[in-house]
Amino acid sequence: MALCTYAIPKDFYIRAAKESLRGVIVVGYLEGVLKVGNLVLAIVAGYFAVSLIKVSHSRRELKPWVLLIFGLILFALQMILGALRAFQIFESPFLTHIVPSAILGFLIAALVMQINLNKIKR
Repeated sequence: MALCTYAIPKDFYIRAAKESLRGVIVVGYLEGVLKVGNLVLAIVAGYFAVSLIKVSHSRRELKPWVLLIFGLILFALQMILGALRAFQIFESPFLTHIVPSAILGFLIAALVMQINLNKIKR
């Protein structure tokens, strides 16, 4: 009894590798486009945050927002660092640990200040 063998074309593996590489290129391109979009939005968010600092100093009830604004500025920095990492220009451990921890710290501090401000108001 003879085993049934199928003939595999000689260029089968080359074609499969090219198709796989094409998918990787498309995913890399898509990731780059999304990172550039994030970068633009981060710059806009940072601009709004800096412009809000002036307004928040004039009113007492907006004092907790100053910490939230600093968190927003750090978020813009995080997006910029993420775009640099995606394009393999710069990589840092600050991306995954330090900057997000600082963002979370500013957010928690702003919430605590806002709660205390509302308790004092009553």
